[in-house]
Amino acid sequence: MADHVQEILSYYTSDNAGTKTNIARLLKSGKLAGTGKLVILPVDQGFEHGPARSFAPNPPGYNPFYHFQLAIDAGCNAYAAPLGFLQAGASHFAGQIPLILKLNNHDVLHDDKDPLPSVTGSVKDALRLGCAAVGFTIYPGSAHCSAMYEQLRAIAEEAKDSGLAVVVWSYPRGSSISKEGETAMDVVAYAAQIAAQLGAHVIKVKLPSAHLEQAAAKKVYESTQVPIKTLAERVKHVVQSAFDGRRIVIFSGGAKSEDKNVFEEARAIRDGGGFGSIIGRNSFQRPKAEAVKFLQTIMGIYAGEIQ
Repeated sequence: MADHVQEILSYYTSDNAGTKTNIARLLKSGKLAGTGKLVILPVDQGFEHGPARSFAPNPPGYNPFYHFQLAIDAGCNAYAAPLGFLQAGASHFAGQIPLILKLNNHDVLHDDKDPLPSVTGSVKDALRLGCAAVGFTIYPGSAHCSAMYEQLRAIAEEAKDSGLAVVVWSYPRGSSISKEGETAMDVVAYAAQIAAQLGAHVIKVKLPSAHLEQAAAKKVYESTQVPIKTLAERVKHVVQSAFDGRRIVIFSGGAKSEDKNVFEEARAIRDGGGFGSIIGRNSFQRPKAEAVKFLQTIMGIYAGEIQ
């Protein structure tokens, strides 16, 4: 298992010892330690969707400590959140789980078809809180994507100089992309490529559908017969699009769904060579004991203990 982690670290040849150490922290923590797989708990939804939509289904989630403890008890590789939630508990839970500080966020009080998230934290904040990584969202397809790319370039440079890993949420969205196109095969693969080109160590994307959004891309997919019929095939193509699997690609859990659907998606991610999942609402919107069992089932699928 240690050899597998070392193989993944070898993909990041330009990074310093501090950054590689923090990537290793993510890969060597929790129940999946050493497997090369990741399950991360993200709780940025209070900012992104509002408190009631996020936490009313499970009121203990209003308390920042709840999410730290859930991630620890479930054996997650890391816990990701905006500045406020991490500041509220980082000292109390210091050293118990790797942390990822989400450095930009977007709210729905003014929901723009072409979103531009606000930068809400800094690399200095991440270092002060003992984080292993910073997180940043880009919206390829937004009219403001150039500004986000430039913000990410500067933040990634500072983070890497400081020995931190960089996690990028790459979510296609904007007035030039249809709702169906946000998860189209060609668009999600493109989003993964953009994040990799911008220097991400870990890339978070949504699971792709078989829909092809761009006419020019559709011609290529059809003429070269890229296999995209099954979800596992589509996952494989997204991973291929992130430097032929030389960047860590994990997939969003999305809105709360039936357990069997999430487990089938985890199997497809595993079988397609994906590196894991980042699962928020599907976990913290249920009672804690149920959430721990749910997350550990997904980890068992990734570890090969559950078929």
